[in-house]
Amino acid sequence: MGKWKRIFLVVADSMGIGGAKDQEKFGDVGASTLEHALGSVGGIHLPVLEGMGLAHLSPMMGNLPRIERDTLAMALNERSAGKDTMTGHWEMMGIETKVPFQTFTDTGFPPALIEALEKETGRKVIGNKAASGTAILDELGEEQMKEGSLIVYTSADSVLQIAAHEERTGLEELYRCCEIARRLTMRPEWFVGRVIARPYLGSKEEGFHRTEHRKDYTVPPPRDTVLDVLKAHGPMTAGIGKIGDIFDMKGLRESDHTGNNRAGMLSLRKAIEERRGERGLWFVNLVDFDSLYGHRRNAPGYARCIQELDEELGKTLPLLGEGDLLMLTADHGNDPIHKGTDHTRERVPLLLRGKGLGEGKVLPERSSFGDIGATILANFGIAMPSSLIGESIREVL
Repeated sequence: MGKWKRIFLVVADSMGIGGAKDQEKFGDVGASTLEHALGSVGGIHLPVLEGMGLAHLSPMMGNLPRIERDTLAMALNERSAGKDTMTGHWEMMGIETKVPFQTFTDTGFPPALIEALEKETGRKVIGNKAASGTAILDELGEEQMKEGSLIVYTSADSVLQIAAHEERTGLEELYRCCEIARRLTMRPEWFVGRVIARPYLGSKEEGFHRTEHRKDYTVPPPRDTVLDVLKAHGPMTAGIGKIGDIFDMKGLRESDHTGNNRAGMLSLRKAIEERRGERGLWFVNLVDFDSLYGHRRNAPGYARCIQELDEELGKTLPLLGEGDLLMLTADHGNDPIHKGTDHTRERVPLLLRGKGLGEGKVLPERSSFGDIGATILANFGIAMPSSLIGESIREVL
């Protein structure tokens, strides 16, 4: 049994640090989310993240700050053939995705799929193209409200998104239509990794905005992950944010589907303070970096979001007790000054804080996100199944 009774794994969704060795393969040469976001505002003081070693992984200033005691920092490379949310999170839990998820970015969805969706939902489909989630509301929001249609769109991800007015169409009706879309897109020729309900409010005059009642309809991982193995051996496995969606609740005992970063960090602090008698893993996704700023190519907004994370960590780290380990990482990049609106292939940080880690230091970069899950299982004295990838980080245990 390892030294950590509770592990809190926090994913700053899309906060890549550049330098992936295979960036050229993905068309992402030069992408560096953290560097370019912070550079857009001339740099921001991040006392907590700097103390955890982030600047040593992706230099943001001339003089690198000292890494605080009980802290380890390293960079991780992705091994899977993809750069999307599901692929990144699944790899953290030991799954290597060898065939990238199918996308419909350039063509929109096939006419046969749209016809089937219209027939089974009883609603007209408009849009059917790759688009920004906010731009398509400006373009088609009023039309959708008037005729009760469904705005269907995609992105550079393997995703089918359906937008409808939260009050005019109704949440339950939107969710019903998404459930139909999920069933239809399980067919191999139409398969996508996620169907996402995108409710919105507002009007043409006042402007439209998406609400926090987003709902993801995913597919479960192709085999058991570290979450399943951990759950089978007794420790708590809890998801915060969209973790439950990403894993289709597979391997999770609990899920708190928070809608934004602040709510996610509040839920995390509540778990730290109220669940001190338990053993296990609390797995957190902070979505705002990606959804609000990366995809919208808002570099200054992304920088402010990183600053807010620093402030939230400043409230969180002092709550950690003996036997508590916090791990902060990311699932891919989303460089806000890079071409297009797609994720970017980058290394990600892994920052660790826990009493007993000793002198603060930077460790050599590693070859898989799966090392996170392998370390978690090793800590709880559980053997890593041969079907999963990853090697435990001995300096953590």
